[in-house]
Amino acid sequence: MWALLAAGCVVVVGSAVGALVAKDFYRRLHWLTPVTSLGGPLVGVALAIANGWSLTTAIVLLTVLLLGVTAPILTTATGRVAAQRDGIVDKS
Repeated sequence: MWALLAAGCVVVVGSAVGALVAKDFYRRLHWLTPVTSLGGPLVGVALAIANGWSLTTAIVLLTVLLLGVTAPILTTATGRVAAQRDGIVDKS
């Protein structure tokens, strides 16, 4: 359990540092992916193991599932809107 939690924290902190040193918005946006696809699930599974099977565990796992499903969509939409604003892609 502690190994999963530590790994999740390392991924999140590493992504935060990467986002801080990235030069522009689009490169920073890419640093969200490890947090949502790796860091969140690792921390969520660690919490589920620590709590045992209960309603709290179900809520934690549901949150991790929703994060995994919706985060890529939100990141893509954010990148698209920013690219439209900057004139990189058409607004159609």
